[in-house]
Amino acid sequence: MTTLIKAVRERAIVDPCGIAFEGLSGPIDWARAAMIVDRTAARLRTEFDADRPIGLSLDHEPESALLLAAIVESGCISIPLPPFFTSAQREAALASAGAAHLVNAAFLDGDELRLETEARSTMPVDIPAGTATITFTSGSTGDPKGICLSASHLITVAGHVAEFVGSRHVGRHLAILPFGILLENVAGLFASLLAGATYIALPAGDIGLERPFAPDMVAMMSAIAAAHATSLILVPEYLAALVAAMEMSGTRFPLLTVLAVGGARVAPDLLLRARAVGLPVRQGYGLTEAGSVITLEDRSDGKVGSVGRSIGAHRVLIADDGEIIVDGPLFLGTVGCPRPPGPYHTGDIGRVDAGGRLWIEGRKSNLIVTSFGRNLSPEWIEGLLLDQAEIAQAMVRGDGESTLEALVVPNSQGADIQAAVMRVNAALPAYARLARITPVSPFTPFNGQLTGNGRLRRSAIDIAHPRETETMPFFDRLVADTNPWRARFSAVPQLAAGLTGNVSIRDYRAYLAQAYHHVRHTVPLMREARARLAGNAMLALAFDDYIQDELGHEQWILDDITAAGGDADAVAASHPAPATAAMVDHAYQAVRHGNPVSLFGMVFVLEGTSVAMASQGAAAVQASLGLPASAFRYLSSHGALDREHMKFFEGLMNCIDDPADQRAIVQMARDMFDLFGAVFASIELEAAHDAT
Repeated sequence: MTTLIKAVRERAIVDPCGIAFEGLSGPIDWARAAMIVDRTAARLRTEFDADRPIGLSLDHEPESALLLAAIVESGCISIPLPPFFTSAQREAALASAGAAHLVNAAFLDGDELRLETEARSTMPVDIPAGTATITFTSGSTGDPKGICLSASHLITVAGHVAEFVGSRHVGRHLAILPFGILLENVAGLFASLLAGATYIALPAGDIGLERPFAPDMVAMMSAIAAAHATSLILVPEYLAALVAAMEMSGTRFPLLTVLAVGGARVAPDLLLRARAVGLPVRQGYGLTEAGSVITLEDRSDGKVGSVGRSIGAHRVLIADDGEIIVDGPLFLGTVGCPRPPGPYHTGDIGRVDAGGRLWIEGRKSNLIVTSFGRNLSPEWIEGLLLDQAEIAQAMVRGDGESTLEALVVPNSQGADIQAAVMRVNAALPAYARLARITPVSPFTPFNGQLTGNGRLRRSAIDIAHPRETETMPFFDRLVADTNPWRARFSAVPQLAAGLTGNVSIRDYRAYLAQAYHHVRHTVPLMREARARLAGNAMLALAFDDYIQDELGHEQWILDDITAAGGDADAVAASHPAPATAAMVDHAYQAVRHGNPVSLFGMVFVLEGTSVAMASQGAAAVQASLGLPASAFRYLSSHGALDREHMKFFEGLMNCIDDPADQRAIVQMARDMFDLFGAVFASIELEAAHDAT
């Protein structure tokens, strides 16, 4: 019997009616949880070969969590698969580990779990003795690498997590990270079971993670509040999105007592912002090879930037060259390759201060760790780029960032490198796709950017092509600094449907109704912003021009509604959707209580979107619905107007040199991409062919 199951059974005796798990199907008390784990473990022993791993392709639900615990107790080997794996990565993981079965669903049948499984035709492989879990990382080259871990190792780490955090924080843990992520399994599920906390497991779609790399923060915040969560585990990118959403909305979570963040380095500024909105954030450091958690902040001294002290399971050493070395319970090896005993060299560079706190200062190798916590080798993506005829040289970078950039040398003048990159991105998983492409001059030994044998001098190239966007004209920096937000906005299904014409007449009228409710505030907002400018004649004149051009556009929308067979009077008398009201209210708050120049960030988002909607969406919708041109005056005319506006806007932005004004415009643009995306997302689409 493992100490994990022993803890569950003991809790079932002392607190049988206490809640162990919660999910969409309701609560499961400790007595029932212990019975489910025992009965399921017994059946697993008889139905499955203990030497052949069981793949798990599941969403987060109590049944999934109970199955993980039962597999640990049964002595079988599990392979929890992350949902963001491509089908090729998933198949490679199962084949390389010799998985005999794959579980695609688990559901409760009384006090026992029933599984939907499929048999796998794989050959047995050598797996290190004692393996309980094989965790497949994304792999630095995209090929998943199976890390073999023992049950005693994982439970030991989970026990140290529970002890380090302390009994005063035992409460209700909401699982945010997707199923299959070791950090959540160990520090979330196993630690909760050992501590006697309630583990809340909800499907990805219910917590805003239907698309893990484009989280829906409105849904996530709603889930946190509805669950009365007291603890969470996040990766840096989710933390950044949560903090931004809380800053915009004013939402707070007073019940939270612990929010652990790990997987990649967290910027000190983000930690300060998180604490400013009341999040009890603690940065940690860990490795899959060490069982996920090595160090964690204890918030005892208020310092920001360290990853805390060892939680007690491992010793942290620093080599002469600054490399972090970990000693203590470690992985057994990889599939087919046992690990020799001894400490583990992490490849990370760091230091330990006089107080025993670990500080991460860089990486020894070229490995990139994105702010989503995904590891990848730049050479992998560079190789795919160099396979394209249009590209002669390439360097990929983005360590600690949410998106990746490629510096690309075209193979010839006029080479379509954008098309080449699109082909590469189509073959990559979401976390490895390139968001920014920068054409550059060739890397050569003569400019110091290439070694004599043809290898990239990455640090020299970084210096020659600085990432600091302050070197760009401000308009270009505005575009670059809002790229991830624009990408998230572009991924909203309702927007994509509109741009392709895949909407009904009812959908189009619904869009126009919300457009009316925000467009009617354009001129009042600009007038307020102009009135609050501190004597800036250039910007005042710019607002005068915009105001003159925008007058009466809300009437265009009402006319379009009438031409599309809708009731314009009813729309004019109606209230905006909550998402639309939130967007407009945010703009007024920024103008009245912040920097009025920030309104240009809203102009950037709305006019850029109008160009796309006019040039692509209007024609597609008109062709699909057969409506007259008179039903598209707003989109068609506004698009033509905004193309001219954007040329003027670019020149205007490049004249703004006040850093405070620039920051305000960038922040407003980021906010507006999210808020405007929520407006589109609030429109419930119906099948176009069903509408009248």
